[in-house]
Amino acid sequence: MTIEKQVLPRKPLLPNQPGAWLGMMGGGQLGRMFTQAANAMGYQVAVLEPEQGCPAAQIAQHHVSAAYTSKDGLRELVKYARHFTTEFENVPAESLKLLGYEGPVAPSAACVSVAQDRLAEKHFFTRCGTNTGVYPAPHWGISNAKDIAAVKDELLPGILKTVRMGYDGKGQIRVNTREELSAAFDTLKHQTCVLEKMLPLAYEVSVLVARGVDGESVVYPIAENMHRDGILFVTLAPSPNVTADVAKKAQEAALHIISELGYVGVLCIEFFVLKDGSLVVNEMAPRPHNSGHYTIDACVTSQFEQQVRATAQLPLGSTAQHMPAVMLNILGDIWFRLSDTEPVDPPWDQILALPGAKLHLYGKAEARHGRKMGHITFVAPELAQAQKHLVEACRILGIQEPEWV
Repeated sequence: MTIEKQVLPRKPLLPNQPGAWLGMMGGGQLGRMFTQAANAMGYQVAVLEPEQGCPAAQIAQHHVSAAYTSKDGLRELVKYARHFTTEFENVPAESLKLLGYEGPVAPSAACVSVAQDRLAEKHFFTRCGTNTGVYPAPHWGISNAKDIAAVKDELLPGILKTVRMGYDGKGQIRVNTREELSAAFDTLKHQTCVLEKMLPLAYEVSVLVARGVDGESVVYPIAENMHRDGILFVTLAPSPNVTADVAKKAQEAALHIISELGYVGVLCIEFFVLKDGSLVVNEMAPRPHNSGHYTIDACVTSQFEQQVRATAQLPLGSTAQHMPAVMLNILGDIWFRLSDTEPVDPPWDQILALPGAKLHLYGKAEARHGRKMGHITFVAPELAQAQKHLVEACRILGIQEPEWV
């Protein structure tokens, strides 16, 4: 692999048939579930991830233990694979670009770079809005004190977010006044930020969409999300609140966005539904998403199999949902429900005794507060039944019940 100089990209390869290798940047739980789907289809997976014993490396056929920017690591990865993907949007786009000279990368470095910069993402959404009628929240970029002084009064109260690297509620602060805005900018150490106007939110939905190298796109049913402390708590699929008109508008907007990006792979786009029923696009994740985990147990083709298909340049699968589902995120906090110092394994036998329970643990060696350790999906003939069983699981695990109770 030639890292030192850039060469023209190779012509797109023929579909990578099962039995071949796929390369994965990142070794977390999303990479683990991608690897499980790839292995089920007969593929072997090489994972590049600096952390030893990471969730994906436990089951992948080869682990390249190296930094995402390591030239030696990238060279080793391409010894195994010629089709590549990523499970983590903060993998350096430059590394994905270099891999692109060796074979197809799904999604491309150019697509990932848009999602890595909140201002670039909002500018892109705004351009798409001229065709879809769906726009991001009013916002303002802030990189210095002059930008704070220029903030319009109607943008407050708002949320100040770092342009890069924030996720699961990190790197963002709610502000009500210009004085609070200035203090928050200091707290975030004067990183380039974006201020987003707070809107009268009714609920949030996710639209999971996938696009193949041939331009074919498929979209999943609308999922509805509930958060706690900035982290996804519960996903309900299909959304019990979204109207047919709003669902259609969100899905059409997602299909336009993925096409306009020239994206290949699985993309999750989050939208806000406001109290007046209007739709606002929030952000996108250039990878399979936590809110799409229900697809493993409730859809013909899971989001991870879909990513395998797109990466290998194979036809995409059906997104049909065969049963309603709810998904409960499992954080490390529940290991400490009996003691603040000694973790105790949760009573998984009681959870698995509940109807329709599907347990997915990520193989993380150490439970920590706020750390995603796994998820449980409940499937049932009716959404209300799945919700009931999720509530029972919360009671068993000592988790505060969701707000619909």
